[in-house]
Amino acid sequence: MTIQYINHADQLPALCEQISQEPWIALDTEFLREKIYYPKFCLLQIAAPGWVACVDPLSITDLGPLFTAIYNPSITKVLHSCRQDLEIFYQLTGRIPEPIFDTQIAAPLLGFQENPGYAMLVSSFLNINLNKAHTRTDWSARPLSDDQIQYAADDVIYLCKIYTMMCEQLDKLGRLNWLDNDFALLNDPELYQLSPENAWLRIRGKNKLTGRQLSILQSLSEWRERTAQSENKPRNWLFPDDMLLELAKLQPVTLADLAKIRNINERSANRYGKVLCELIASARQTPPKPLKEKERPIKKTHQHEAIIDVLSAVVRIRAEENSLNPVILATRNELEQLLFGEEDCPLLHGWRYNMAGRELQGLLQGQYTLSLTPDTVVIRPAVD
Repeated sequence: MTIQYINHADQLPALCEQISQEPWIALDTEFLREKIYYPKFCLLQIAAPGWVACVDPLSITDLGPLFTAIYNPSITKVLHSCRQDLEIFYQLTGRIPEPIFDTQIAAPLLGFQENPGYAMLVSSFLNINLNKAHTRTDWSARPLSDDQIQYAADDVIYLCKIYTMMCEQLDKLGRLNWLDNDFALLNDPELYQLSPENAWLRIRGKNKLTGRQLSILQSLSEWRERTAQSENKPRNWLFPDDMLLELAKLQPVTLADLAKIRNINERSANRYGKVLCELIASARQTPPKPLKEKERPIKKTHQHEAIIDVLSAVVRIRAEENSLNPVILATRNELEQLLFGEEDCPLLHGWRYNMAGRELQGLLQGQYTLSLTPDTVVIRPAVD
């Protein structure tokens, strides 16, 4: 298949016309972000059955017409593990293309493990081992070699084939529409907004802090995010999460206190030490933003653990009936979320709700009863 390499604006109209004729297109991006905060968009690959194109965003200053064509809501956008790709689209346009089909999300409904890698799907569906020669390519360097362009194009060429095969198999199983809710969740702008005020929510371990410590973590996290954005540096280059937690616990308010902390980046401490101490001193006097209830640790009793065991048994049965890995249907943590009434539990949405969530919720609410025989578990509507 001839690869269209699009690096001049006058080539875009013909490509946009090609896109407009398709019911779906496969998309992938190449970008760099190892040394910067914002991803640098270096290449866009687009394919449909019969054609493939690689667009050079470093050579074309106005991609508006291309985005208009891609964002056409009558065209399904097929990607694999699409979050970072969609982040780039959102940062460039302020919108998210829809509808989306993510092959990584769809694969478990065909018996794959959760979050399978792209190479695994290519090997399983097409019996092809991906070439890894350009895995660490600097995609911002120009000119790109023919091998690099072919490597990039192969991703969407294979993605087209995988998508077609996936749809056929999902349709045979009656599962083609099961993922509509999962894909719709990808359109939430909050997934891609980089809000400094909420940066602390991403830090694991925050729920173990006291009120004053949490206030410090919130202040330091917001500062780190704003600084990383303004300097266009990875946030962990300033201070990693575990160091912010350590600072929140130890609460240094002088440079001498700061210097005593083990493993602190000396260069960052010298550069930002004064502002860190000022932030910590101020945050010690400020009430923290409250944790949501679901972020507070819940002490489970033996009875809670036993209930989750029962729910797990039902999950295993329903998963086996549908030829799924039970972990894909519900993890133990998700069953715990269901037990404690968390509204965003995956079992309360989409295909998982239809397959098991409704039934499990009914058991917890006394609408169903569970009985045993030597061979099976029987679930029946409760009788008043």
